[in-house]
Amino acid sequence: MSRTPTIPQPAATEGFDRALPLLFVGSRGRMGAMLLARAAAAGLNARGVDQPLTPAALAPACADAGLVLLCVPAAVVPAVLASLIPHLPPSAVLADITSVKERPLRQMEAAWPGPVVGTHPLFGPKPDPHGPLPVAIVPGRRVAGHGGDTALPLVEGFFRALGFQTFRTTARQHDEAMARIQSMNFITNLAYFALLAGQDDLLPFLTPSFRRRRDAARKMLTEDAALFTGLFEANPHSYEAVRQYRQLLNLAAAGDVDLLCQRARWWWPDDEDKE
Repeated sequence: MSRTPTIPQPAATEGFDRALPLLFVGSRGRMGAMLLARAAAAGLNARGVDQPLTPAALAPACADAGLVLLCVPAAVVPAVLASLIPHLPPSAVLADITSVKERPLRQMEAAWPGPVVGTHPLFGPKPDPHGPLPVAIVPGRRVAGHGGDTALPLVEGFFRALGFQTFRTTARQHDEAMARIQSMNFITNLAYFALLAGQDDLLPFLTPSFRRRRDAARKMLTEDAALFTGLFEANPHSYEAVRQYRQLLNLAAAGDVDLLCQRARWWWPDDEDKE
């Protein structure tokens, strides 16, 4: 049995007000559309807005919004904020769902004086109905004393109303974890398949395990390559993760493969007990 994640839960929160007006900015994107559809199915008071983010579109959409969720790529957060902020009611809670947290949180807090909460659903737009659906919740620096006592439970309650699990973390902890889990998954697959590209003489030797890895990496390295490249570059901890990985490759090059095997077995503790 492999290690299974334990999702720490914050203290119990009050029931989510299903009448609270919710606004999804970027509602035609894959994640935004999924969240909006799920909110509507849960009976929440949800609406969406998308490009072009004109004043004529934003003014009525933002008018009474209680929770505004940015469902846009990290790279366009500043431009979206510039269009959005003039139309937000003073009581609105501003949140995002980007896969990096340090930079977007700073940008949102610089643009919006009210409560800001970062979030990251750790699954894609077609979540496994039978798997864990965790959402990382990152309090903004000014949450305390600016409606934060209600902002955090509100955001957590929203995601739980959609059937997701939530846990709290910091922006740094989140981005360091994503550098290792998300960025390294992408960059190691990218480097591996780039290394072997163009070598037709290898094709007769493909094994089932190689084919499984190739099939698993296909979507990431074709349809989603630009997305993951942007996330890699936006995460300030990506390059340190690459340097640490290179050190482990140096161990392999020096012949210390057994040491790497011992470390890797951490993921399968029950198998260690059988030895």
